[in-house]
Amino acid sequence: MLSGPAGAGKTTVAERLCRETGIRRSVSATTRAPRRGEVDGQDYVFLSDGEFRQRLGRGELLEHARVHGHLYGTPRQPIEAALSAGESRLLVIDVRGAMQVKRACPDALLVFLDAPDAAIAERLAGRRTEGKAEQRKRRAAAPAERQLKEHYDYCVVNDDLERTVAELRTILSRGTRPQDRRHTLDGRSQD
Repeated sequence: MLSGPAGAGKTTVAERLCRETGIRRSVSATTRAPRRGEVDGQDYVFLSDGEFRQRLGRGELLEHARVHGHLYGTPRQPIEAALSAGESRLLVIDVRGAMQVKRACPDALLVFLDAPDAAIAERLAGRRTEGKAEQRKRRAAAPAERQLKEHYDYCVVNDDLERTVAELRTILSRGTRPQDRRHTLDGRSQD
């Protein structure tokens, strides 16, 4: 699982990591509008507020959080199916969602991706998906998000993409391999 402040480079790092390692990324659900170029079901599952709340009420989300004014969550069924098949999934989620997953699956590997404040500001401005007020709000949330990094297994600072991805590949190679041990979402081992 990969999480950290907005602008830390989670999406870029995750795409590169998935391409280089073959691990598949989980597709999160959200109530926010698609950004330019995003595809429903591929980048996110885009839902109305009502649809999101219905899925949440039916227990269909592994985790959820309101992040920057929108709801985000991880659909439970694809994760359960992957774990049952002995496969891993990379979740790219908010820090509050990561804490929920850690409680549900204590063996989950959590990586906090951080970046220098100047890089975060530059990345948020460069992606041109939020106005200046929204960018300030996202930067202001970073200190509170960083306070949770002590609950993660690893903290990686994304100040160089090549080094960051190499470090994450090394971390993944140390983790429990799906073929060695399978886990359920409540943390029980399936041997």
